[in-house]
Amino acid sequence: MKLNSVHLNGLRAVEAVARLGSLQKAAEELGVSPSAVSQQVGRTEAQIGQVVFDRTSSGLQATGFGRDFTARLSSGFRELERAVAMAERAKVCVLAVSVAPAFASKWLLPRLSKHFTLYPEVFLRIDASTKLSDLDHSDIDIAIRMGDGKWPRVRAELLIAQEIFPVCSPALAATLKTPADLARTWEIIDESSMFSWDQWFSAAGIEPVRMQPGARFTDPMLCLDSAIAGHGVTLAWQLLAADAMADGRLVAPFGVRATSGLGYWMVTSAAAREPKKVSQFKAWIQSEISQTIQQFGPLVCAQ
Repeated sequence: MKLNSVHLNGLRAVEAVARLGSLQKAAEELGVSPSAVSQQVGRTEAQIGQVVFDRTSSGLQATGFGRDFTARLSSGFRELERAVAMAERAKVCVLAVSVAPAFASKWLLPRLSKHFTLYPEVFLRIDASTKLSDLDHSDIDIAIRMGDGKWPRVRAELLIAQEIFPVCSPALAATLKTPADLARTWEIIDESSMFSWDQWFSAAGIEPVRMQPGARFTDPMLCLDSAIAGHGVTLAWQLLAADAMADGRLVAPFGVRATSGLGYWMVTSAAAREPKKVSQFKAWIQSEISQTIQQFGPLVCAQ
């Protein structure tokens, strides 16, 4: 007989009656009335073409067939319960983080081993995307996004205000004594950028300098790689350039950085309760960012 010809609720009722010994107890466990359990038992017997229980004055008693049948049902439902419990455990222990690809590859990825060490029971799933996920209707637990934090129906907490400044290779930096020297360099352009050189020139208190047109990219990661290769100067921000500056591949040739009006934000659902794994991740990433910022040295932040 095909399994899909027998109602699962009926099988549950039969198993519960056999295991608990009465319609009343089975009804309490299943959250229905005793008469409903009795109807499900009778319907199941009709579907399988076998009598599972003898009706006696003291209640339902399993037949010889019924004892073997319900023992197998009990074993099967235990396996189903284990499968559901496994799914629940996996759901609890997986932390899904949505983050822009540039942030993920240039800053987050090199630091993930620290999170693994601190929270070995939490499995991280990184969703590298620039799209702001619908946190109320997806499996994303937290998103790290760049912007002004004014997104509807979410809880946004500022992670770090974005500050912008020119970066280039050490060899090129040696030729740049003042911002006016930028006129002799190539500008590496991020076509998807949300800020401009005018913001930095204004913060530095100088007239904009027209640079030589250089390579153009639609990805800030490629802009940084091009700058590292010595192709010119590009505008960067703290977290994206941090590691390349720390190991000397990139240099900020001028001691000024400008506020951009944007920032990185930790974004969670405004409606959902924040689970422990999210709170832990927030505390961890804030600590890591604090350590990153400390390595920038005496740059002057101009408004």
